[in-house]
Amino acid sequence: MAKIIVLALVLLFFGCGLYMHLRGKVRHKVLRQLFDHSTFTAPFNVFMLMFSKVPRTPYLPTSTFPELAPLQANWREIREEAVNLQKNMQIKAAANNDDAGFNSFFKTGWKRFYLKWYGDAHPSAMELCPKTTALVKAIPNVKAAMFAELPPGAKLNLHRDPYAGSLRYHLAVLAPNDDRCMIEVDGQPYSWREGEGVIFDETYMHWAENRSEGNRIVLFCDVERPMTNGFAQWLNHWLGKNVVAAASSPNNEGDPRGFISRIFKISFYMGQWRRRYKAWNKTAYKLTKFGLMLAVAALFVWWLWPA
Repeated sequence: MAKIIVLALVLLFFGCGLYMHLRGKVRHKVLRQLFDHSTFTAPFNVFMLMFSKVPRTPYLPTSTFPELAPLQANWREIREEAVNLQKNMQIKAAANNDDAGFNSFFKTGWKRFYLKWYGDAHPSAMELCPKTTALVKAIPNVKAAMFAELPPGAKLNLHRDPYAGSLRYHLAVLAPNDDRCMIEVDGQPYSWREGEGVIFDETYMHWAENRSEGNRIVLFCDVERPMTNGFAQWLNHWLGKNVVAAASSPNNEGDPRGFISRIFKISFYMGQWRRRYKAWNKTAYKLTKFGLMLAVAALFVWWLWPA
């Protein structure tokens, strides 16, 4: 009986992963998706999408969340604080490889300054941008917020985010107002315009680039996805507070650093060794990778059907 339950759970897991992979028009190659973080969170994401109170589309109108209107109404004051941060080089990459959620973005030029991450405001944010921090705090369903900079020549490669419990809001506070500075979500492009906001579902495949000569800074927010029933809403809130919050990363000393970001250094250095091994001999790397996969699969089959 236990083996039947385990097999059912494994099939459910792969079914959820397949659904998330096939969702939308744009997708990873199968092997790339197999090892993507979004595959491992697929069961939670299917649950969140199943009970979503808002449309499950790549983009949503900003009117879906009228509580965000004060941010857009005060975008010039927000811009002033963002520009001051940028001039003082506070919008930056993580100094100690301790940003589990966004570490891979830094190598392509993207930078950030956290206001909050599924918890209270960062102390550095309260000190350096009090107006924006207060505006964000007044909107309870904004669970995370940061200033995200995409300077000229920077690019974010094609990816999907791992958790469907939120929707992504960008308010452009500094932008070249140029179609060459854009984001594409599930094949649908959008170019930022100063003072305007956009909401999209970050679990669709998306990428961004700035081929213009001007800088782009957005107020980047994770807005909690509204759910159709109380249990789903409670679970979404609990996962955000107790799991997603563990990826919190500091701007400066004294800011919170979550458990996932604390141990991320181990993964970071293991990744460096993995890339060196791949660069040394791609054939050996592929044989090792697929050998380990086959070994795990063989052990699972042996456990289910022993001789």
